Formats: sequence, C-alpha cells, structure tokens
Amino acid sequence: MAKKIERCSFCGREKSQTNVLIAGLDAHICDYCVTQAQAIIKEELSSKAKSQLSKIELQKPFEIKKHIDQYVIGQDEAKKTLAVAVYNHYKRITQPPAKKEDDVEIEKSNIILVGETGTGKTLMARTIAKMLKVPFAIADATVLTEAGYVGEDVESILTRLLQVADYNVAAAEKGIIFIDEIDKISRKGDNPSITRDVSGEGVQQALLKLLEGSVVNVAPQGGRKHPEQKMIQINTKNILFIAGGAFDGIDKIIASRLRTNVIGYSYQKEKESVDKDNMLQYIAPPDLKKFGLIPEIVGRMPVVTYLHPLKRETLKLILTEPKNALIKQYTKLFEMDGIKLEFENKVLDFIVDKSIEFKLGARGLRSILEGILNDAMFHLPSDEKIKKLTISLPYAEEQFNKTNIAKLKVA
Repeated sequence: MAKKIERCSFCGREKSQTNVLIAGLDAHICDYCVTQAQAIIKEELSSKAKSQLSKIELQKPFEIKKHIDQYVIGQDEAKKTLAVAVYNHYKRITQPPAKKEDDVEIEKSNIILVGETGTGKTLMARTIAKMLKVPFAIADATVLTEAGYVGEDVESILTRLLQVADYNVAAAEKGIIFIDEIDKISRKGDNPSITRDVSGEGVQQALLKLLEGSVVNVAPQGGRKHPEQKMIQINTKNILFIAGGAFDGIDKIIASRLRTNVIGYSYQKEKESVDKDNMLQYIAPPDLKKFGLIPEIVGRMPVVTYLHPLKRETLKLILTEPKNALIKQYTKLFEMDGIKLEFENKVLDFIVDKSIEFKLGARGLRSILEGILNDAMFHLPSDEKIKKLTISLPYAEEQFNKTNIAKLKVA
C-alpha cells in the first residue's frame, strides 16, 4: 500500500517543498500559508480600527453639555464653550477630504480653561473624551523642559497618548490631550538673564509644532531612557489640545485692564458693574499674553473660557448630586461589606465648610471624607455584627481633628 503524502491543506504543497509543516487534528498548514495569514490578519485589524475611528460617537453641543452635567456641577459657561469647540473639532475631522482647491479648510480650535484648582477642568476634559470614546491623555506641564535639560521633552506628551491608544497610531491621531498647569510654563519675565528659562518660553516654543499640527517623531517608551528604540511618526493635525491652569495672579492683570478702559462720565457706573469676586469671567487673550504666554501659543489656542470659583452650595451639590458623587462612592464601598452608610445633613455642611476654610476646592472634599471614614473603613469590615453606620457631626469632628488637614494653618 502506497504511503500517504503529507501536504498543506491550504496551498497543497508537499512536506518536502516547505520549511515547516504544522499538523492539526485533521489538516496541515505550511510556513508560507502562516506568513500569508498573518499579513491578512494584520491588514484586517488595521482596516477594522480605521472603520471604528471613522464612527466617532459625535453628539450635538447640547447633548455633550447634558452629558457633562451628570458629572460636573455648575460651570455652565465653560461647558457650553467646551461642547461647541469639541463638536466643531470632531465635525471637522470626520468630514470627507476636500476635493476642490477652493474648498474651505477648517482649522482646529484648541482650548484654554482658566480656573482655580479643584473647579473641574480635568474632569470636564476626561468626561468628554469618555463620551466620544477617543484616546485621552493628561500631561503635566510642570515637568517639561527644553530638549537637552533635566526633565521631560515636549514629545513625551504624545508618548502618553500613544500608550493610552495601545500604540494604535490612527486612534492616537484623533485623540484629546489635556495639558495641566500650563500657566507654570509662562515666561518668567522680559528682562534678559544669565539663567536660561528652560521650563518657560523654551517649552512654549517647542509646544507650537504640536498645537499647530505637524508630523512629530515620538519615542514609544520615552526618549531619554531608551535612545536606541525606533521612532513612531504621529501627525498632530487632528489631535485636540485642551490646556488648563489656575493662572494665579491673572485677576490683577484683568482688574488693571478693566480700570484703564473705564474712563469718562460713565466711570462710576461701569466700575460698579464689575464683579470683583470673580474677575476670571472677564478674561481675554491679551491677559494670557501679559501673564507670560507667548503670542504664538495664545494664537494657537483661540478658545479661552473660565471656571467660576466653587461656592458653598456648589460644593455641597458636588458631594451628593453627580453620577460619581463622593457620597455615592463611599456608600458603595461600605455596601460591598454589607454595611449601610448614612450621613447627617450637618456632616455634609461641616465637610464643605472645612474645604472652603482650607481653600482645598472640590479635591479637598475627598481628603476630608477619607480622614473622617478612615477608622471605620479599617475596623468595620472585620466586625460582622455592624450592618449600619450613621456619621454624626460629633463623630465627624472628632475624626477630622485627627487628620493632618486639621493641623494646616489657614492662609
């Protein structure tokens, strides 16, 4: 009886004609077919990723703001401005490419959010990115320095976005980058100095090529620690940049500008109409320039909006109202251990008052709550008898006084 010849079930090659013939249960596959199949899979996955990106879940500005309202309390002006800017940006990049030379080319509108710490700048940007289902990365401007100096290069911002997108370049090129603390890279002064401003104007100049849209070589693992790695090219043309900063002291610049503009017989009337408690609402691009941002940066981030300082009523709503409100989060944590957590209304007022007293903003609410509940979270999971915990004002005051926050001196 003739011996059965083993051959590839896909291409029909005999075993002698292949380098490797892999045997399955009832079939074989050769190394040539494996290589070809790998190329087909790679192409299919790439086309699938691109088709998914072309279906960005873009909603109208009103719907975007309505979604942000579920997570961020107040700040209606900033929400509207942000919603319109994001809608226009993604409407621009999802449109078909221009076919005629006379077609209008829409430029992207990067955004600057100005507001005190803890007012919701980062949360707003993150909420929008999550809703649109696009890659979102947060970069801290304070660690950026000019190339060649200790610190991080500007290109490291894109490395973070690339990592979030799981190294899918097509996805990263349609993402959102939030640059936090952008006010910290402001120019230190107009006077020449023997000391170089390596984390100020130089960083702003390096940021320009990212903001305006250009092809940038990015080190996938970070440039300085792995100099031998292969660079990846990313086009920043369709990446939306949102910058946030407290711009401490800019209120004096705004106040100075408003006073110089108010002259003549209507001086007193105009002066009275200015809200001195919230000068940020009158912010304009020239104020950012005077603060220390170079004109080119201001020009490439044309959308400027502000966030109101958080008032007592707003802080209390932040504790209880949003989808991810802090009280809801801690209630859920205790619920996982079979304990029902409740707060007296006076406790919520106490937490808000302490956050205002120590000027901690919305971020301080979590720190204060953590301090009050820390002992309970340590002991109660081991005590199966307790099924309900009600936080009273005396208990909250006692636990808060044990924390380091209570030892802070009010400025």
